[in-house]
Amino acid sequence: MPRTMDFNLLRALQALLEERSVTRAAERLGQSQPAASAALAKLRRHYRDELLTRVGNSYQLSPLALQLLEHAAEAVAMAERAFSLQADFDPAASERTFTVAVSDYTATVLGPALSRLLSDRAPGIQLHLRTLTADMLEGAPETLRGLDAVVMPHSYLVGLPYEDLLHDEWVCLVSTDNQAVGEELSKKHLADLPWAYTFRRLSALTTAIRELRVHGIEPHPRMIAESYSALPSLVAGTNHIALIQKRLTRLAPRMDQVRVMQCPVPLAPLVLALWWHPTHTADAGHQWLRGLFHDAEALALSESVSS
Repeated sequence: MPRTMDFNLLRALQALLEERSVTRAAERLGQSQPAASAALAKLRRHYRDELLTRVGNSYQLSPLALQLLEHAAEAVAMAERAFSLQADFDPAASERTFTVAVSDYTATVLGPALSRLLSDRAPGIQLHLRTLTADMLEGAPETLRGLDAVVMPHSYLVGLPYEDLLHDEWVCLVSTDNQAVGEELSKKHLADLPWAYTFRRLSALTTAIRELRVHGIEPHPRMIAESYSALPSLVAGTNHIALIQKRLTRLAPRMDQVRVMQCPVPLAPLVLALWWHPTHTADAGHQWLRGLFHDAEALALSESVSS
């Protein structure tokens, strides 16, 4: 880090770029407005760029500021993790923040259990479940540089530490009023019906969609969303078909308007793993975090069985 930069100035850079307002950045940082203005002036001198330009009553980010926006957030997160590392970790006393990228499926299935366990075991810890996007999937393993962990299938990362976390199976959804489908689905239904599925980009498609292609079935997308929980709503009242995780069928909205059906071709079970950067392996806090996710999965499974 150049001599003219320090961690506080890095935090100011993140706040100014994200808030796009000196006043709001000052409030976020717990500083006076003159102090935030002084930080902006120092940053402008360092980068030799205006960064924020007033347009009417608001500020607009310069092209350089737009490039810095994501990098600043990642740099602050990495610095905060570095400062929070300790030889011994006491979750009950810690105020550390962990950031884990997950799909809405993982957040829905594990979120309630994680929330309860965190409240009971570590009331001062903050857990940020960041939405896993197609860009993150395509950017793996670089994605892990700015995160504590990511939950994703095995097909995207190789050679990094992981622990298998979630197990599920794929089932099909059709609307209850879809008269083209009888008691059973056929391969012809899969090939002919329009699809609703998550992520359009080839590299970010679900593992199940890829498997359909192995069976000679080319799905024709009609609706695409970056949310598994939205799939029942995209199928209900239409002739669409979708693949969804079986555990999500007990939790997603509008399930009373769709039928859950067995897929007519064999699909491999879904296995999601918790992945992390090797630098986190020996970190006592990270080891606790990994245990928290496994305990949440055990709790979620036990509750699903009892219900």
